[in-house]
Amino acid sequence: MAVQWQSELHEVNGVTTQVLTAGRGEPLMFWHGAGTGGGWDFLAPLTEEFKVFVPYHPGWGGSADDTSMTTVQDYVMHYLELLDLLKIGKFNLVGLSMGGWFASTFATQHSLRLKKLVLVAPAGLRVKEHPTADLFRIKPEELAPYLAENLAALGPPPDPHDVDFVVNSYREATSFARLAWERVYDVKLPKYLHRISVPTLLIWGRQDKIVPEAQSATWSKLIKGSTVKTFAPAGHLVLNEKPEAVKAIGEFLTA
Repeated sequence: MAVQWQSELHEVNGVTTQVLTAGRGEPLMFWHGAGTGGGWDFLAPLTEEFKVFVPYHPGWGGSADDTSMTTVQDYVMHYLELLDLLKIGKFNLVGLSMGGWFASTFATQHSLRLKKLVLVAPAGLRVKEHPTADLFRIKPEELAPYLAENLAALGPPPDPHDVDFVVNSYREATSFARLAWERVYDVKLPKYLHRISVPTLLIWGRQDKIVPEAQSATWSKLIKGSTVKTFAPAGHLVLNEKPEAVKAIGEFLTA
């Protein structure tokens, strides 16, 4: 199901930020991961119940670069500014991978702004026994099997000779490197996850090769009262592979 996304540009503390919107209802914000190539049509079922906002992080998509943004806290502050501009009070928040890192950090500080929280294969924790993959060691041509079990769910493979695709991929990788070159986790985050005080759902693909599903036990222990749902066969981009995962999010948010 294709979604008719509306694109808006907002000046957020001097940074031009592209925001896609679709649907009607309570506000739901989706914070994407480190790559944006596949689009967001897997969110279509959620647009039937919510007004879905998909902002591109600075340095990704149609949002401008801001080389001063080098920490997760920078992105938390950016989104506080954006929420004020959009006049969004309480909202539902879904974060995928790197966006899950942003969302979990946001929730430790601003749970009063949230109705419910969904973290999909979130980055941000160091779990020694089940480490997050080092994306900077994976060659671009070898990335797809890390992202999905069913490669068809990712759509047609990109043309390696598409200059725009190559340039955009390099740009987004550079933005990610500013944030996570040294480590893709926050050593202090476990100390504060108990502050998340809203209903929280954790979603994972059981065959996730980027953020192993075994990390879910640590997350669920640290976020009191959280629920874990896993889907198989599915990899890191479980929402692309498993429509039932998106359905589970909708059911959780509307319950």
